[in-house]
Amino acid sequence: MMKQRSFQNLTFQNDQLILLANENINEASEFQPHKHTWGQIIFVKYGVVTLDIEKERFLAPLGFAIWIPPNYEHSCFNHQPARFRSINICEREAAKLSQTPSLLKLSNVALSIIESFFDRATLTLRTEQDFRKSLVLIDEMHDAMIGHTYLPTSKHRLIHPIIKSLEQDPSNRLTLKEWAEKVFTTERTLARHFRKELGMSFNEWCQRLRFIHGIALLEQGETIEEIAFKVGYRSASSFIAMFQALSGTTPDRYRQLHNIDRTT
Repeated sequence: MMKQRSFQNLTFQNDQLILLANENINEASEFQPHKHTWGQIIFVKYGVVTLDIEKERFLAPLGFAIWIPPNYEHSCFNHQPARFRSINICEREAAKLSQTPSLLKLSNVALSIIESFFDRATLTLRTEQDFRKSLVLIDEMHDAMIGHTYLPTSKHRLIHPIIKSLEQDPSNRLTLKEWAEKVFTTERTLARHFRKELGMSFNEWCQRLRFIHGIALLEQGETIEEIAFKVGYRSASSFIAMFQALSGTTPDRYRQLHNIDRTT
């Protein structure tokens, strides 16, 4: 049974541009649909966070963030534990940013500012230096907008049954050609629909799916060999290469960082 959580109602003072909060999501938890007048960045620090924003699914793994513009109804649900940092931007400044929800890939500058705030437990920003850093952080958001979820979905009659099957079993190694035969079309047609509907190739989508499942299994303490097999790789080295290409770190290094992160 999903445990329901209530969102924090914030009050911005006249001189405050952003307010910060740490959020931990336990297993099988959800934030009920709600909306607010300020903008919000959900920055994932542990696990994978799934949001529904105006009935569109946005999913972000470790190191990515999601932008929620003001007055967009959204809800959050997770079957596995997760942790995120909420960077809430006042209505005036949020109006200058994109008014469309988006996945964010934060710059090193933005990451450094966010880390400096949270390292000092500075959740309410009041000093002149904090004010200037807040302006820089907001400015960095303009170039951080990717514009789509990390793992997009589709209701297209050819695409939907494939991604639904793969989400249920990421170890499935059917090729695009084999899937095309199953849904009675050609490989070329199916490849075109993947690009058009999901904004990426079939292989890239599968890699992202396996990466996300791999993160969850890492956090459950499974070995690299076990994880590689469960997400469809024939060797641990292949899984490690994929994980490093997508995350910039190895699975073992991720696990070490993750263990530190959960206590900070």
